Formats: sequence, C-alpha cells, structure tokens
Amino acid sequence: MTVLDLKPGETACISRINKNEDDLNYLMELGVLEGTPIRFVKTAPLGDPIEVDVRGFHLMLRRSRAGAIEIAK
Repeated sequence: MTVLDLKPGETACISRINKNEDDLNYLMELGVLEGTPIRFVKTAPLGDPIEVDVRGFHLMLRRSRAGAIEIAK
C-alpha cells in the first residue's frame, strides 16, 4: 500500500520509500522517514498534489512522489 491508498483523515506508518536518490533526499529533508506516522489530509481539486500531515507539518506532495511512500496500517 502507498499513501495514495489512504482516505482523507486516515493515518498510517511509513514503512519504505521507493524513489531515486534525489527524491529520497528531498523527502527525508521534509521529515518523511521510515517509521514516521503520516496522515492523508486531502487532495487538490484536480487530483494533484495531495496534502499530508507529517510530524505536525502539512506538506503538499505530487502524486508521483506520494505513490513511492509505502505504508503499513
């Protein structure tokens, strides 16, 4: 499962991130790390980007990056 499989308001724990090194570093700098809880907040009106809550911060992520964040419920 990925973050995109969550419904608004649902929370899960990040289990793995499948991205190239540049995207991985970008996500890590934002606090998106393995073992961190992540909550799906909402989707933009046209479907991209999505808003997530990580460590109390609301982040907007493109669907391509969010789809690489694997979760465990």
